[in-house]
Amino acid sequence: MQFDPLNDALGKIFNAEQAGKYNVDVSPASKLLASVLDIMQQAGYIGAFERDEDGRGGSYRVELRGAINQCGVVKPRHSVGRQEFEQWESRYLPAKDFGLLILTTNQGVMHHYDAKSSRIGGRLLAYVF
Repeated sequence: MQFDPLNDALGKIFNAEQAGKYNVDVSPASKLLASVLDIMQQAGYIGAFERDEDGRGGSYRVELRGAINQCGVVKPRHSVGRQEFEQWESRYLPAKDFGLLILTTNQGVMHHYDAKSSRIGGRLLAYVF
């Protein structure tokens, strides 16, 4: 039984990355996981990913590039105001302007640079650097 599919998926991606694999299958597929993978792909941390259908809800096949040093979910999911991003950057990222905080907002899932420029807050989901 999975209690946090996003945590399991990011854990699989990180472990496969550390083992030197070129691709990994993460399941179960969901819209939230697709949004997080899309943000990671746009930032250059992973390559292409595609959804594979099977009888258990599907999975994503993710191409790895070897660019991830660390990734994980933020537990508990903290609320972040639009002025508080620097505090959370210093907590979860190793240096200023290095890595991404992924958060969910009322305008969808985005990274903290887009949220800063849009002047909106949200709830932290994950980090990657």
